[in-house]
Amino acid sequence: MNSLTVVRAGALTTVQDLGRAGYAHLGVPRSGALDEPAHRLANRLAGNPVECATLETTVNGCAVRPETAVTAVVTGAPCFVRVDGRPAAWGAPVRVPAGAVLEAGPADAGLRSYLAFAGGIAVPAVLGSRSRDLLSGLGPEPLFDGMSLPLGSPYGPSPAGSAADVTSWSAPPPGGLVLPVVLGPRDDWFTPEALRTFAGPGFRVSPASNRIGLRTEGPALARAAGAGSCELPSEGMPLGAVQVPPDGRPVVFLADHPTTGGYPVIGVVPEASLAVAGQAAPGASVRFVPVRV
Repeated sequence: MNSLTVVRAGALTTVQDLGRAGYAHLGVPRSGALDEPAHRLANRLAGNPVECATLETTVNGCAVRPETAVTAVVTGAPCFVRVDGRPAAWGAPVRVPAGAVLEAGPADAGLRSYLAFAGGIAVPAVLGSRSRDLLSGLGPEPLFDGMSLPLGSPYGPSPAGSAADVTSWSAPPPGGLVLPVVLGPRDDWFTPEALRTFAGPGFRVSPASNRIGLRTEGPALARAAGAGSCELPSEGMPLGAVQVPPDGRPVVFLADHPTTGGYPVIGVVPEASLAVAGQAAPGASVRFVPVRV
């Protein structure tokens, strides 16, 4: 079986696929690629089924060396791509010779890039997924220098990809991150003024954000009279839940979020809008827009 060696692991590079859905009742998060469209695109361009595992980098990319020639694709956050120091294409299939070093990053915009290889990253699956879950510790360890990763057999020739494919990625808007939110189930725990504040300007992405959740900085959301002294029994937390901890700053739950929690959920961001949240850099403005369903 082909394999690759990690030359530079980067700040945080993990193996990700579409996640292990269906185990929340057992306390197991879904995990999976934060920018799922970028993950799917990388696999399509590499000639893989979309469920194949890719590498998800954070901020400064990574570098790997395959032992045999392989087709690779880098998508997600735009970044430089080099093969043995020579510039190569971002967002398109690249042939990497045996023993050559493929390097991607740092990100020019956004946070996370995705590296797909023909055949996919073939680490053993845990509960049906090869994803690393930072919260529970399931899946392969985050990459470290010198680590070896197996690659699967290619599925066939890599498609050329359309122009739309090559330029597509989940870029946060220039004016900041705008997230639609379906209010509830615990929006009645907050004052009318807090709800107006929640839908207004003033929030920013916190540097404490990670794969578990996008944390915010900004105004605190005050609880309604009586709610501040109440205990909320732990209840299920869906992907995209906007939980408000005691400090009053909203947290948007991402792929590695806990499956239950005891702080009120003011609303839920639809899953289709979460890819841009996974690419939002610290300091970026965040605006929550209540929507009706």
